[in-house]
Order: sequence, then structure tokens, then C-alpha cells
Amino acid sequence: MKIHEYQGKEILRKFDVPVPRGHAAFTVREALEAADKLGGAVWVVKAQIHAGGRGKGGGVKLARSKADVETLAGQILGMQLITHQTGPEGQKVRRLYVEEGADIKKEYYVSLVTDRQSQKVAFIASSEGGMDIEEVAHSTPEKIITDLIDPLTGLGAAQAEKIARAIGLADVSIAQAVTLFQNLYRCYMETDASLVEINPLNCDSNGKLIALDAKFNFDANALFRHPEIVAYRDLDEEDPAEVEASKFDLAYISLDGNIGCLVNGAGLAMATMDTIKLFGGEPANFLDVGGGATAEKVTEAFKIMLANKEVKGILVNIFGGIMKCDTIAEGVITACKAVNLSVPLVVRMKGTNEDLGKKMLAESGLPIIAADTMAEAATAIVNAVK
Repeated sequence: MKIHEYQGKEILRKFDVPVPRGHAAFTVREALEAADKLGGAVWVVKAQIHAGGRGKGGGVKLARSKADVETLAGQILGMQLITHQTGPEGQKVRRLYVEEGADIKKEYYVSLVTDRQSQKVAFIASSEGGMDIEEVAHSTPEKIITDLIDPLTGLGAAQAEKIARAIGLADVSIAQAVTLFQNLYRCYMETDASLVEINPLNCDSNGKLIALDAKFNFDANALFRHPEIVAYRDLDEEDPAEVEASKFDLAYISLDGNIGCLVNGAGLAMATMDTIKLFGGEPANFLDVGGGATAEKVTEAFKIMLANKEVKGILVNIFGGIMKCDTIAEGVITACKAVNLSVPLVVRMKGTNEDLGKKMLAESGLPIIAADTMAEAATAIVNAVK
């Protein structure tokens, strides 16, 4: 789960990570009211979407008067903001964040992410923060340092100071950096985040550090512990099909192909997509119905897949362990009738009650193509779609 910058800064404040003052705005009038509340003579008007690269895409602008705030808010609100992370279609801007101006002397980059290989938390930092961090990673990777934190011991002062000095922070900033880095690590752990990124972390002319941006990703499996974070969810920023799937506890991710996939188990779902590609097809989605699928769940899964107009065929691949094949067969039959299926459907079943499930499909009177192996199933659906 992702959240907006202004929401991330609300979380950082709770963990004593310094951030500029600012207010969210949903209209031009609210943007002007935000500037009035903040006072001063310079404001930053920022588009709020779940993607990076907003500055390069024209979604972050400096306003030097109230008239500028009004003009920029009007330009940015409602725009289709295109960045390297949104894809060519862009993302519509529905929210703004109006923030006080900052004294920017030097920008740094810091982030925390789980490193699965070492089973530790990676603290990634660089002396070259800002809009070109991707180019830094590509052209001068030696300017990005990674230090692994043992979650059993946490981030100690000595390790935090080592990171601060490694990215070239001056002596005047070291004490604050140590506290800030430790608070950031605590924030990462206590919110069950999978990513916390500050880019840029600004150092002003007095050596004071402040987070000028905030990016958070959270482990969806831990959200039951954080209703306050779930409340930040912005459904407008998510794929409508994925939102619909989540209502029925379906793990669904949209892809670019034309063969819908309905599978039980994440590993088998990925293997199914690989097999489709191996035989010359392109999967239209990842869809794991899990081990407790019902006829209703399967029907909803079919509806979600077929809402994608690019889908020209469906492959159902089931291993009956906890999930029985006859239950899936019942769901497939119900779904086909409910959606008046008009695209080719290939079904492969193995495992518990396999024979009964196959018998139910065969006697359903529906034009279902049966397959015995994954290779047969992939070949059949690719040929049917072609």
C-alpha cells in the first residue's frame, strides 16, 4: 500500500523527523487558504500522486506570490501528470500539498528498505539527493552507500554516525543526523513499512536537516495492525480492478497481455504466467483465488478479468490441495453462466476430487477446453486466442 507525500510527512512528524509546515488542498480555494495559514512569501505547490518524478513532470512548482499559488494550483489540479513511474497514460492530479519554502543548500538521499537476501534492513543513502537520483544510481553508483541494519539490535548511534559521515555531512549536522536516522528507522519498523524514502533530505545554510519529501510503502499483510494507516488509502490512485478484487480477498494484479489467468496459489500463478509466455502468449493478469475460494469468489474473479477488454481467453489452472477441484468446477460453471462467457476457456485441474471436478465440467454443457498438463493448457489457450 502507498500513501501521499503529505500523509507520509504526518507520519514522520509523529516520529520526530523534521518536515516543513504544509497543508493538503483539494481545490484552488483551499490552496490559497493553505498559503494564508502558512504565511511567508514563498510556497511550494505540489501535485499529490502515488508516483515519483513529479518535479520533472511539472507537478512541483515554486510560488512567489498568492497570485502564483492560485495560478499554479489551477494548472496542476486536474492535470494528467506523466512521470517515469506513471507510464505514458499519466495519473490525474486530485490533491495538492502547499508547503512553506525552504532554505536549500545541499540535498541528500536516504531510504530504508527490507533486504530479503540478508534478512536485514538496508539503509541506503547518498550525497547526491534530488530529482536526478536515478541517474546517480546509473552513472555514479559509488555515490550511493548501503549499510545493513540487524533488526535484532536496531540502528545504533555509531552506525548512524558512520552513515552520516559516509555521505559527507558536516560536523555541525552529525548529531542531528544520528537522531534523525534513528527516528527514521524506528518509524520504518513500527509502521511495518516496506519502504521509507526521503528525497531530498535538505541541509540548510545553518546545517539543519529537514525532509522535503516523503515516500512510504507498507506491507499489506501487516495493515490489520494499523487502521490509522489504512485510513490514508486513496482508491483513486489504485487500479479499479485491483480495488474490486481486494473486496473479495482476491490477489489480483493487472498486466498487459490478453490471456486471463485464474489460479490458486501465488507460486503456481507465477509459473502459469511463465508457461503462457513460454508457449507464445501474454498473460493479462496475476490472479490468486487462494485456498478458500467459493463459487461467488470465482464468479467475481471472472467478472474482474472480463472487465478488461483486452482479454481474449481465460486459463484456469488449479491444484487441489486445500482447495478441492469440484469446488472450483462448481465456481467455474456458475461463473460462465453468470457472465455469459464468450471467450475461450481452458481448465486444468489436478489433485483432490480431480475426477469429480472434470466430470462436472464435462457434463455442464459449456464449451470448456480441458487440459491435463500445464503445457497442454498453455498451448490450448494460446492457440484458441490466436
